[in-house]
Amino acid sequence: MTRVAGNLFALALLLTLLAVGCSATHPRQDPVGEIFPVVRGNSLDDREVRIPRDFAGTETLLLIGYEMDSQFDIDRWLLGLNQAGVVVPTYELPTIRGMVPGLISGVINNGMRSGIPSEDWAIVLTIYQDADVVAAFLGNEIPLPARVVLLDQSGRVVFFHDRGYSTRSLLQLKNELEQIRSGRK
Repeated sequence: MTRVAGNLFALALLLTLLAVGCSATHPRQDPVGEIFPVVRGNSLDDREVRIPRDFAGTETLLLIGYEMDSQFDIDRWLLGLNQAGVVVPTYELPTIRGMVPGLISGVINNGMRSGIPSEDWAIVLTIYQDADVVAAFLGNEIPLPARVVLLDQSGRVVFFHDRGYSTRSLLQLKNELEQIRSGRK
């Protein structure tokens, strides 16, 4: 094997090990009643956000996707929330695990910016470094559907759904939010 071929093989092996080594599977969790873990993300408009700390004092909805294909489910939730008149600060959290994505986060974020209107960049919070913390907290053994997480004013999970958009789940979320706001919870 030539020196160049050997170096390329070593690089490919290293990248494979990094990708595989950072892709642990976590079983599905039911985090309702738990405080959301402290994680950092960066908005597409280049602000660092600490979750849940930066959302303290207000109910907040997080739409978390582990895969690019989760965007379809997130879009359905956003449309449903709008149609049902649910008004709550809502953030999309692309949660991308692994060392390699973290190293090329600028490229990934630029790709997302090219497909998202600039007026929505502030609500897209990409999580790289703490992605495994989120995956362990919510589970990721079935990564495709979005994770829908409603936080109360103290950062506690009061609603969680991870089985794909449904009108019934949307109405449950809406009811939960109304109960919190009326003081019944």
